[in-house]
Amino acid sequence: MSRQDRVDDHAPGRSDADGSPDLVVFERPAGVAGSFDRVPAGPPPTSPYRPEPPEAREVFARPSGPGYSGEPFAPAIGDRLPPRHRPAGSDARPGQAAAFGRPDGAGAFDPAPGSRLDQRPAASARWWKADAEHDPWRNPSSPFWLGRPALFLDNRPVAIEDGESVEEPQPAEDELDGPSAASSGRARFGLTTLVLVVLAALVAGAVGAGLGYLATKRTDEALRDPDINLATVAPAAPRAPGTVADVAKRVGPAVVQVAVRGATETGTGSGVVIDGQGYILTNNHVVSDAASGGTIRVVFSDSSVALARIVGRDPSTDLAVIKVQHSPLTVAALGNSDSLAVGDDVLAIGSPLGLAGTVTTGIVSRLHRAVRVNGEGSDTDAVIDAIQTDAAINPGNSGGALVNRQGAVVGITSAIASLTTNRQGGSIGLGFAIPITAARDIATQLIKNGKAVHATFGANTRSVTDGTRLGAYIVQVLPDGPASQSGLREGDVVKLIDGALIATSEDLSVAIGRSKPGAVVEVRYTRGAKESTVKVTLGADS
Repeated sequence: MSRQDRVDDHAPGRSDADGSPDLVVFERPAGVAGSFDRVPAGPPPTSPYRPEPPEAREVFARPSGPGYSGEPFAPAIGDRLPPRHRPAGSDARPGQAAAFGRPDGAGAFDPAPGSRLDQRPAASARWWKADAEHDPWRNPSSPFWLGRPALFLDNRPVAIEDGESVEEPQPAEDELDGPSAASSGRARFGLTTLVLVVLAALVAGAVGAGLGYLATKRTDEALRDPDINLATVAPAAPRAPGTVADVAKRVGPAVVQVAVRGATETGTGSGVVIDGQGYILTNNHVVSDAASGGTIRVVFSDSSVALARIVGRDPSTDLAVIKVQHSPLTVAALGNSDSLAVGDDVLAIGSPLGLAGTVTTGIVSRLHRAVRVNGEGSDTDAVIDAIQTDAAINPGNSGGALVNRQGAVVGITSAIASLTTNRQGGSIGLGFAIPITAARDIATQLIKNGKAVHATFGANTRSVTDGTRLGAYIVQVLPDGPASQSGLREGDVVKLIDGALIATSEDLSVAIGRSKPGAVVEVRYTRGAKESTVKVTLGADS
């Protein structure tokens, strides 16, 4: 049952089971009929609380007697309450004395030792001595306290009186000039001690070093064996002809590094020794920086160096020949690139990124790939009939050798396809080399005449398509040129040359480049909706 239920069950005039009076504090006031009715207007009802019992009134009532007016407590607003002390001689009521008086038998503020008000231990404590009352270590209330230690002046103890300050002694003036007998004795004693300490440290260090040396020597003797004899293996089998190692060993010395210092730039490339007189075949874009003033240094496989001079350059094919005075020379064997087939094994030998004598392997992945080469920073503007290979070719391989498994040079590595705009991203498996058949002819002309002569078509073209067909659109026909004399006009689209498909303007350049000046080629073209064939006699550039 809850407290509220218990109160509601009581009727007026009843008492609890234990005989206590009714809980009148919870009864309804007089004049209130129902629950939570409003208090009727008029004077407030009398307090429902019972009067204080006599003993409470005796304890908490206002004091009376001399000094007490008995008036209600009503200080002025904002005033501080003045202290009120019980006047001397006034007697406390019995209830107040019982509530707030001293215990029976207690003196004035004299608590027993060991109580809450007196922390001193009782005299019966085990560690308490008869004289502990004056011991500051045991009794915090001792009249004595711990202070500074005694000072000694002239070997005599000086006591410090209470409240007296003593300055530390200062040496006499004569003592500042030189040590006294006592001080010199102390100095001699300190020096002797220092010498002994140093000698002990030296002896300990020597003993430790000797022990360390013996331990190290014993450890080394345990690790080493002067009578060891390692097993040997049989000599390696000779490398069969045609292996990568065999080809690299035979052709590697014929491929050199070409270092060029021009007026504004420096760079490195590669070259192939093609004649015992010191002729080296390389790319035009490798040496063009030195054409108008600069130096070319050739580094051979044995690390020897020789200066080189330009014999001739051909920007139209990106080939050049330089010459050195050096011996002995390893001359490369030039092969026949016309006999290559897609899938043939090849090696690329050169100096990629300046790393001379680097060999990589791959296959021929395409033949007769028309590739335009614009040597960055050079006058090269060529379209080559390239050998495509997946052998790793990087910047610095330019001018190096593409070699077949018989050790014959079949191409001059010249360019790579790159995913970056500056074409310096490195190999992605698409490298291109100039066929050695064409390069041999250009090199021969450069060595004999200092320049090369090429067949010309006499028209400028660009690549076009109508959505189903590709071709080379003639943009301009040179007056009195081969194309003009054969009846070709601007707007014609060349489709075939000697049966070879012409899909781009680069294909047309490659097809003309395979022919000699004065050769006659058959050209099939379209003019509007009509397709025709014409014979064109190729000219020669100056």
